[in-house]
Amino acid sequence: MMPTSRLGRQLSEVTAALNAIGAGFALIGGLALASYKVVRATQDVDFLADSGSADAIEAELMKLGYRRLHRDADAANYARGDERLDLIYAHRPIARRLLADARALDTSLGSLRVISAEGLIGFKLQAFVNDAQRTQDMEDIRALLRANRGTLDISQIREYFRLFEREALLEGLLHETD
Repeated sequence: MMPTSRLGRQLSEVTAALNAIGAGFALIGGLALASYKVVRATQDVDFLADSGSADAIEAELMKLGYRRLHRDADAANYARGDERLDLIYAHRPIARRLLADARALDTSLGSLRVISAEGLIGFKLQAFVNDAQRTQDMEDIRALLRANRGTLDISQIREYFRLFEREALLEGLLHETD
Protein backbone atom coordinates (compact mmCIF):
# COMPACT_ATOMS: atom_id res chain seq x y z
CA MET A 1 0.00 0.00 0.00
CA MET A 2 1.40 3.39 -1.00
CA PRO A 3 1.75 5.94 1.83
CA THR A 4 -0.75 8.76 1.42
CA SER A 5 0.88 11.55 3.46
CA ARG A 6 3.23 13.99 1.77
CA LEU A 7 6.09 12.78 3.98
CA GLY A 8 5.15 9.17 3.31
CA ARG A 9 5.20 9.70 -0.46
CA GLN A 10 8.49 11.60 -0.24
CA LEU A 11 10.06 8.91 1.92
CA SER A 12 8.86 6.13 -0.36
CA GLU A 13 10.17 7.85 -3.49
CA VAL A 14 13.58 8.70 -2.03
CA THR A 15 14.14 5.28 -0.44
CA ALA A 16 13.26 3.59 -3.75
CA ALA A 17 15.79 5.80 -5.57
CA LEU A 18 18.52 5.17 -2.99
CA ASN A 19 17.85 1.43 -2.97
CA ALA A 20 18.05 1.40 -6.77
CA ILE A 21 21.63 2.73 -6.69
CA GLY A 22 22.65 0.51 -3.76
CA ALA A 23 23.35 3.41 -1.41
CA GLY A 24 23.73 2.53 2.26
CA PHE A 25 21.33 4.63 4.32
CA ALA A 26 19.13 4.56 7.40
CA LEU A 27 16.37 6.76 8.74
CA ILE A 28 17.25 9.21 11.52
CA GLY A 29 15.58 12.34 12.86
CA GLY A 30 11.95 12.99 13.71
CA LEU A 31 10.49 10.20 11.57
CA ALA A 32 12.83 7.61 13.14
CA LEU A 33 11.58 8.47 16.63
CA ALA A 34 8.26 6.71 15.94
CA SER A 35 10.15 3.41 15.65
CA TYR A 36 11.01 3.83 19.34
CA LYS A 37 7.61 4.83 20.72
CA VAL A 38 8.10 8.59 20.38
CA VAL A 39 5.76 10.40 18.01
CA ARG A 40 6.07 14.06 17.17
CA ALA A 41 5.37 16.28 14.21
CA THR A 42 8.15 16.72 11.68
CA GLN A 43 8.29 18.22 8.23
CA ASP A 44 11.44 16.74 6.75
CA VAL A 45 13.13 13.44 6.03
CA ASP A 46 16.53 12.76 7.60
CA PHE A 47 18.93 9.98 6.64
CA LEU A 48 22.33 8.78 7.72
CA ALA A 49 24.04 7.77 4.47
CA ASP A 50 27.32 6.22 3.44
CA SER A 51 29.71 9.05 2.59
CA GLY A 52 31.09 7.04 -0.33
CA SER A 53 27.68 7.29 -2.02
CA ALA A 54 27.32 11.07 -1.66
CA ASP A 55 27.81 11.89 -5.36
CA ALA A 56 25.49 9.10 -6.54
CA ILE A 57 22.85 10.10 -3.98
CA GLU A 58 22.99 13.71 -5.09
CA ALA A 59 22.64 12.69 -8.75
CA GLU A 60 19.53 10.63 -7.91
CA LEU A 61 18.02 13.47 -5.89
CA MET A 62 18.60 15.88 -8.79
CA LYS A 63 16.75 13.44 -11.08
CA LEU A 64 13.84 13.56 -8.62
CA GLY A 65 13.75 17.36 -8.84
CA TYR A 66 15.56 18.28 -5.63
CA ARG A 67 17.96 21.21 -5.48
CA ARG A 68 21.00 21.34 -3.23
CA LEU A 69 20.84 23.88 -0.42
CA HIS A 70 24.12 22.84 1.20
CA ARG A 71 26.66 20.07 0.99
CA ASP A 72 29.96 19.40 2.69
CA ALA A 73 31.82 16.28 3.83
CA ASP A 74 29.56 15.87 6.87
CA ALA A 75 26.06 16.71 5.68
CA ALA A 76 23.81 17.86 2.87
CA ASN A 77 20.41 19.53 2.63
CA TYR A 78 18.05 19.39 -0.34
CA ALA A 79 14.66 20.88 -1.14
CA ARG A 80 11.93 20.27 -3.68
CA GLY A 81 9.09 22.73 -3.30
CA ASP A 82 8.14 22.57 0.37
CA GLU A 83 9.81 19.16 0.82
CA ARG A 84 13.10 18.99 2.72
CA LEU A 85 15.62 16.17 2.81
CA ASP A 86 18.62 16.22 5.12
CA LEU A 87 21.55 13.80 5.00
CA ILE A 88 24.32 13.18 7.48
CA TYR A 89 27.22 11.36 5.88
CA ALA A 90 28.69 8.41 7.76
CA HIS A 91 32.44 8.69 7.44
CA ARG A 92 33.56 8.68 11.08
CA PRO A 93 33.87 5.29 12.81
CA ILE A 94 30.90 5.77 15.17
CA ALA A 95 28.57 6.88 12.37
CA ARG A 96 29.75 4.04 10.11
CA ARG A 97 29.02 1.55 12.92
CA LEU A 98 25.56 3.02 13.48
CA LEU A 99 24.82 2.76 9.76
CA ALA A 100 26.09 -0.82 9.57
CA ASP A 101 24.04 -1.80 12.64
CA ALA A 102 20.79 -0.15 11.47
CA ARG A 103 17.91 -2.62 11.48
CA ALA A 104 15.03 -2.99 9.07
CA LEU A 105 11.88 -2.16 11.00
CA ASP A 106 8.26 -2.29 9.98
CA THR A 107 7.00 1.26 10.33
CA SER A 108 3.75 3.00 9.45
CA LEU A 109 5.64 4.12 6.31
CA GLY A 110 6.73 0.61 5.33
CA SER A 111 9.89 -1.40 6.03
CA LEU A 112 12.80 0.95 6.62
CA ARG A 113 16.32 0.69 7.98
CA VAL A 114 16.42 2.77 11.14
CA ILE A 115 19.39 3.46 13.38
CA SER A 116 19.25 2.38 17.02
CA ALA A 117 17.54 4.41 19.71
CA GLU A 118 20.97 4.88 21.29
CA GLY A 119 22.29 6.21 17.97
CA LEU A 120 19.35 8.61 17.69
CA ILE A 121 20.16 9.90 21.16
CA GLY A 122 23.79 10.37 20.09
CA PHE A 123 22.82 12.36 16.99
CA LYS A 124 20.30 14.43 18.95
CA LEU A 125 22.99 15.19 21.53
CA GLN A 126 25.45 16.21 18.82
CA ALA A 127 22.86 18.56 17.28
CA PHE A 128 22.13 20.09 20.69
CA VAL A 129 25.84 20.54 21.48
CA ASN A 130 26.35 22.20 18.08
CA ASP A 131 23.40 24.56 18.68
CA ALA A 132 21.89 24.85 22.17
CA GLN A 133 18.91 26.67 20.61
CA ARG A 134 17.78 23.27 19.26
CA THR A 135 15.72 22.51 22.34
CA GLN A 136 13.58 19.99 20.43
CA ASP A 137 16.61 17.70 20.29
CA MET A 138 16.84 17.70 24.08
CA GLU A 139 13.10 16.99 24.33
CA ASP A 140 13.54 14.10 21.89
CA ILE A 141 16.34 12.68 24.07
CA ARG A 142 14.11 12.91 27.14
CA ALA A 143 11.25 11.19 25.30
CA LEU A 144 13.49 8.40 24.00
CA LEU A 145 14.90 7.78 27.48
CA ARG A 146 11.43 7.77 29.02
CA ALA A 147 9.82 5.50 26.42
CA ASN A 148 12.70 3.01 26.09
CA ARG A 149 14.45 3.06 29.47
CA GLY A 150 14.15 -0.69 29.99
CA THR A 151 15.68 -1.64 26.64
CA LEU A 152 18.38 1.01 26.08
CA ASP A 153 22.08 0.27 26.33
CA ILE A 154 22.87 3.00 28.86
CA SER A 155 26.61 2.31 28.65
CA GLN A 156 26.55 3.17 24.93
CA ILE A 157 24.58 6.34 25.67
CA ARG A 158 27.14 7.25 28.36
CA GLU A 159 29.86 6.97 25.69
CA TYR A 160 28.09 9.59 23.55
CA PHE A 161 27.64 11.95 26.48
CA ARG A 162 31.29 11.42 27.49
CA LEU A 163 32.40 12.16 23.92
CA PHE A 164 30.70 15.57 24.16
CA GLU A 165 31.74 16.09 27.80
CA ARG A 166 28.11 16.09 28.96
CA GLU A 167 28.14 13.29 31.56
CA ALA A 168 26.44 15.50 34.18
CA LEU A 169 23.66 16.28 31.72
CA LEU A 170 23.03 12.57 31.19
CA GLU A 171 22.88 11.92 34.94
CA GLY A 172 20.27 14.66 35.25
CA LEU A 173 18.24 13.24 32.37
CA LEU A 174 18.38 9.73 33.79
CA HIS A 175 17.23 11.01 37.17
CA GLU A 176 14.37 12.94 35.48
CA THR A 177 13.17 9.89 33.58
CA ASP A 178 13.30 7.41 36.49
